Amino acid sequence: MSGAATEPLLRIENLHAYYGKSHVLHGVDLNVGAGEIVSLLGRNGVGRSTTAKAIMGLVDATGSIVFGDRQLLGRKAYEIAPLGIGYVPESRDIFPTLTVEQNLLLGQKGRRAGRWRFDDMYRMFPRLAERRHTQAGVLSGGEQQMLTLCRTLMGEPRLMVIDEPTEGLAPKVIELVADYLDELKRSGVSVLLVEQKLAIAMRISQRVYVMGHGRIVFEGTPDELRANEGVRREWLEV
Repeated sequence: MSGAATEPLLRIENLHAYYGKSHVLHGVDLNVGAGEIVSLLGRNGVGRSTTAKAIMGLVDATGSIVFGDRQLLGRKAYEIAPLGIGYVPESRDIFPTLTVEQNLLLGQKGRRAGRWRFDDMYRMFPRLAERRHTQAGVLSGGEQQMLTLCRTLMGEPRLMVIDEPTEGLAPKVIELVADYLDELKRSGVSVLLVEQKLAIAMRISQRVYVMGHGRIVFEGTPDELRANEGVRREWLEV
């Protein structure tokens, strides 16, 4: 199996995760290098979102999750986020009574304006510029996804954990999200992407993992996955 091209920024070893008595992850090993985009692929229900939640301290877990030189297991989500990890959940959590611009301002977490500014967000998603004074709760699902992605990026994360960003979106919005991911790739932000759309994941990722039944069943480059018909047929194709 192929290793990370750079020194790992995120290192997960022997990760087990649980929902009550349900044992969901069974010894997951995974890493993301500095400036690397890695996709976690697999069918629904295999544990991909649980992996993302374990990184953010949102599920019971054992093993090791190291970000930089810090062990994340045992920390609460509010302790993990300030370390430089941005999380975009599948649920598209926004503050519905606040405007688009107020949501983005909250993303800065009290920091002074850094590398990413309002103009950058509005350039990537012009629709947000048009809706900047609109309450977020009345936005469409696609607009809320744009807002969640941008609010997270305003926090200047070193690593973004993005869970199913294209789920349920119209094709035109999916292309905008793909362009956003391409921009992250060019900017050097590390990304762990949980994604069902194989074409997008293969386009923007340096490496991919395939998960099945709570375990990693493949690790390699997109080209290596394209060449491995057996893995695609058994673990990805419907």
